[in-house]
Formats: sequence, structure tokens, C-alpha cells
Amino acid sequence: MTDRGPLALGFLMFPGFPMACLTSAIEPLRAANEITGRREFVWRLIAETKGAVRSSADIGFEPDTTLQEVEGLDHLYLVSPPTAQFADPRRSPARLRWLDRTGVVLGAFSGGIFPLARTGLMAGRPCSVHWCYEAAFRADFPGVEAREAAILREGRRITVSGAGAVFDLMLRLIEERLGRDCMTEVACWFQHPFVRDADASQKVPVARAGGTTDSLPAAIREAIRLFETHVEDPLRIPDVAAAVGLSGRHFERTFKRETGQSPLRYYHHLRLMKARQRVLYSNDSLREIAASVGYMTASPMIRHYVGFFGVSPRDERRLTQSLRRAPPAEAAE
Repeated sequence: MTDRGPLALGFLMFPGFPMACLTSAIEPLRAANEITGRREFVWRLIAETKGAVRSSADIGFEPDTTLQEVEGLDHLYLVSPPTAQFADPRRSPARLRWLDRTGVVLGAFSGGIFPLARTGLMAGRPCSVHWCYEAAFRADFPGVEAREAAILREGRRITVSGAGAVFDLMLRLIEERLGRDCMTEVACWFQHPFVRDADASQKVPVARAGGTTDSLPAAIREAIRLFETHVEDPLRIPDVAAAVGLSGRHFERTFKRETGQSPLRYYHHLRLMKARQRVLYSNDSLREIAASVGYMTASPMIRHYVGFFGVSPRDERRLTQSLRRAPPAEAAE
């Protein structure tokens, strides 16, 4: 075996970052080191400033170093909620662009794709975006191609949709460095049932049906794909039935059997779910959001939103923003 140093990974944490993504990255690397008895992987926790960064679970993580001071990395991943902003919007993106020029692989986990895209480093490159954030991401970054892949490796960019996919990525890095036997042993340590292929799509729930889209018949999957790609300009249900090669009655019956909803109600719910993403993860006006999901004005969208979610979009946005600003809970004495 050639003498080589460990692969050095950094994780740039933003307040409110998903803790599961961080632990899903570090734990398989730790296991690989233990199995081989060598430090094949090292990692550093990074923040823009000194001091603990609190995760979405309200648990604080002390960074090892700051973004401006870190050096010696092979990979750097941004870990954040989709609402994250740079504390220093000038120096931090500049530092990331400098790291890119020095050959560091840059990536993002979950909502970390939002601050990474703000640096301009994803221009002209496709990326993985979690289905929960897809509508908000497309609105904020229309020039960046969002894909459904759970993991997307494109040159020196690696983007990952969520914590389970982060674990899969780490297994791939272990396999590439240490071989399939070691990767399999790590997976078995954690009883990880399978490793997704590099081009595997995200698992997306079927609205109110208790399953996922990949388990549906081909015609119903295609109908949902058509619904997904025609949110701003809604299609007529008979036209969708014809497009998937079914009679109107057969389509209605099959769709309801597989999803628990009529095609019209499913489509309606889908459009409102897209609207909700933008309510929660963007600052767009309700008029802009309504137009983006096929409503001529905001009023009917608001009425339907309340009917589906039991709260108005304004109140839900206000509540969510207040929770994000809430100070951490005091420890019990």
C-alpha cells in the first residue's frame, strides 16, 4: 500500500443545521478507522465564528476552527437549514471560492445547498436538492439545475439530499479508499440495509397514501411526474389520463386505489405543498407564491391552504420565523 495521509473532511455548520446529517457523515468514517486500525479519515467541525453552533435539535457543537483559518482539507461540506445565511456575506463566500481554486472538493448536505449556491460555485452545475426544499430552491436559484438524485457527484462538487444519503456517500468514499469489504463491514456495523446506486432518486412520499412514488404502477408514476412538471400551468385531468394511455374512468379509479385520493385532489394537494415550501423557506410574497402554483390571485390559494393545513400561510410563516429566532432553552437546574 502506498504511503498516504488520511482523507481530511471539513463540515461547515450553520445555526439550525440538521444534526443527523453531521452524525451520518462522521460515524461511518470513525468505524472505518476502527476497523482498519488506521486514521484513514480525519474530520474537523468548522463555523464562520468561534463559539458553539446549535443544531436543529438545539444541541450545541463546538467548532474546531473557523472558516477563515481552516486549511489542509480535501473535502468541505456545508451543513445548514435552507434558510441559512452567511454571517459574513462578503468574506465567507470569498473564502469558499478560494478553497475551490486550491482544489478542495466542495459539497452540501440537505439545506446546505442554499448557501453553497449563493456563493456562485454551483453555476452551470446540477445539484441534489431535497424534495422538501425543491420549490423554494428553484425560486431562489432559477439558473441552477435541481435534480431528484439522492446524491449527485459532479466533478469537484458533491451534493446530498438528506441524512440517509449522507451515510451512503460516506460508504462510497470508504469503498473508494479502502475497498468493498471494508465498506460492507462498516455498513453492517450500523445495520445499514443497502447502499444506493450513485444515480438513485430520492424516496418521495405519496401524499396521504403511506407509500413512496417508486412503488406505484408506471402509469400513475407518469401522471404524478406530469403533475410535478406542470405546477405553475395546471393540466386538465382528462388530458393527463390520455397522456398516460388510460380512459378517464380507469385513470380515476386506478389513481384513487393507488394513492387514496382522486387525481384532482392529489394534484391540488401537490400544488399547495409546493406553495408551502415557499411559504416556509423563502421570503416571496403570497401573490408570487400563488402565481407559481397556478393561481391567478392569492385569495383562493390562501383559502385552500387553510383548508388543507389548518393555518393561514401568513400565520405559518410568522410562527416558523419566531421558532427560528427563539433563544436556546435554559438548562434545568
